[in-house]
Amino acid sequence: MSILEVEHIGKSFDHTEVLKDICFTLEKSQVLSIIGSSGSGKTTLLRCLNFLEHADSGVIKVGGKVVFDASDKEYLKESVVRKNRLHFGMVFQSFNLFPQYTALQNVMLAKQLQAKKLPEYKEKKKEILQEIEDEAKMLLYQMGLSERMDNYPHQLSGGQCQRVAIARALALKPDILCFDEPTSALDPELTGEVLRVIKELAETKMTMIIVTHEMAFARDVSDKVIFMDDGYVLEHGTPDEVFNNPKEERTKQFLGRFIANNN
Repeated sequence: MSILEVEHIGKSFDHTEVLKDICFTLEKSQVLSIIGSSGSGKTTLLRCLNFLEHADSGVIKVGGKVVFDASDKEYLKESVVRKNRLHFGMVFQSFNLFPQYTALQNVMLAKQLQAKKLPEYKEKKKEILQEIEDEAKMLLYQMGLSERMDNYPHQLSGGQCQRVAIARALALKPDILCFDEPTSALDPELTGEVLRVIKELAETKMTMIIVTHEMAFARDVSDKVIFMDDGYVLEHGTPDEVFNNPKEERTKQFLGRFIANNN
């Protein structure tokens, strides 16, 4: 069974269609890269999956269960959205860390807020908070940031901030981890460290969706690749199929420079 099924997703802004009948599936432990020119709808698709935008049409299923149906207003209720959003973790291109909190506090915050709703929270507050802190420290250790836990975002490099953001997304144990151009705000010399972390996550069989302009990385880390153009999924397949044997002329044009540089 697919962990993610996206069926006929459509989205418009001010009568401009941004997503047009988007359909795809993703298996557990697979990595899907979404590539395409700026303005092709990649980020909007990711935002719809994370309920940061509501699609105008279509259905989203996680583990065979419907988590969004545009035809049913029940799925637009804030309580339902909050619950279903937990299936996805989101790493933004601009980090979106809270500047007033340390790296450790940034990673802990969402889990702490979630814990306050537990019926046993008052009785076991100390133990629950200690467990959250221990898990956050372990995640930062995995990100190579064990010596930076008490630093604030302004004291960290862009690459370190992005690794804190990845740890924060992982803290809630999402079914699917999503990245929106995770290296676009970084200097070229810092890009490699973030891509290395994502590759390590792929090796642990983390299910991921990555919107990226890093073509070589998408080719090397992905199980599936989607090429989007003008709001459509124009081509999809394995990295070998999309990068080495693209069927659509538009895909060939988009990948032309990348292919030329790698021949």
